Amino acid sequence: MEFGVSDELLGTFAPILVYWLYSGIYVLLGSFDNYRLHSKKDEDDKNLVSKWTVVKGVLLQQAVQAIVAILLFTVTTGNDSDASTVQQFSLIVLLRQFFVAMVVLDTWQYFMHRYMHHNKFLYRHIHSQHHRLVVPYSFGALYNHPLEGLLLDTIGGALSFLLSGMSPRTSIFFFSFATIKTVDDHCGLWLPGNLFHVLFRNNSAYHDIHHQLYGTKYNFSQPFFVTWDRILGTYMPYSLEKRAGGGLEARPSKDFKDN
Repeated sequence: MEFGVSDELLGTFAPILVYWLYSGIYVLLGSFDNYRLHSKKDEDDKNLVSKWTVVKGVLLQQAVQAIVAILLFTVTTGNDSDASTVQQFSLIVLLRQFFVAMVVLDTWQYFMHRYMHHNKFLYRHIHSQHHRLVVPYSFGALYNHPLEGLLLDTIGGALSFLLSGMSPRTSIFFFSFATIKTVDDHCGLWLPGNLFHVLFRNNSAYHDIHHQLYGTKYNFSQPFFVTWDRILGTYMPYSLEKRAGGGLEARPSKDFKDN
């Protein structure tokens, strides 16, 4: 007797499992003080919400995402849920779908994220919840107001899935990859050899700038590229410098300090 797990089920729950596994690795690496962008004391003192509250908030968002994913797969696959298994594999098609999905997700999140900062009502009542984490850490990556989680992440993910034309099987890998990238951007560490720091300008230091008071009107792009920030003038350049007492610090360039 075989107990197979459908692509739709894996596409729904694999990113959730990946989120906690990958963020757990960074929790273990958090003792590497020489690579932290903030001290452990700052993480404990400056953040305005407890870690248990963060865990509960993330689990709520992931529950909503799972429900939407199940509904989306049900509507789009119907009785053809096994169609992806008979399609011929094409690396070119796979890469194209990944790239389209990345562009769609980045575009949606940039403009929605920026609007939530510029609309005072939305920032005060919704987006400010995420910025209670002044010092980001890995498993706080998806700590958002439930409405923001629905608008930015869940709807953005649904659009990237639909417009890229990817199959449920491809979505397993894309959304797991996007989840890893999002966690990495919030990890609060700058580890040597991290491929995300090599391949993407949008990384943990880049997003850390956005979480600081002086950077809340800059570096809106997430989770992959910095293209929209550069095009629309919201890119804040920075440098990584050694922090007094050990570790590293992402500091805005002199021009932005002077402003």
